Amino acid sequence: MALITGLYLAASPWIAGFNGFTTLAVTNLIAGIAYMLLLGGLGTSYERTHSMAWAAAVIGIWTCVAPWVVAGDVAHTRSIISNLITGVIATLLALAAASAARDRTDNARGTRPGAREHRTMPGDR
Repeated sequence: MALITGLYLAASPWIAGFNGFTTLAVTNLIAGIAYMLLLGGLGTSYERTHSMAWAAAVIGIWTCVAPWVVAGDVAHTRSIISNLITGVIATLLALAAASAARDRTDNARGTRPGAREHRTMPGDR
């Protein structure tokens, strides 16, 4: 889902028909490629996965506000609706990835609330 969302974000100026707004088109292209790279290649390390998912969430939020922030007169119905829907989906997917990364790491370490510590040898601490 994240790859499709990033691909749509990158191609949305041409799909939704607002490619005449060059600043927003370039912004969406860069944000879409960055989003695909961040969530498309999530690593197995907690630090990488967790950080990359939060960075992707920031890209999703940026996508929502971009039509009003970038230079030029780009806040039109097509660009606003496309960016808002894509930004919300991108943010939710990134938050889900961050949550999954945290849960996966917590389960692997046995640090869930109520988890018992397993000792391998008598006297180990």
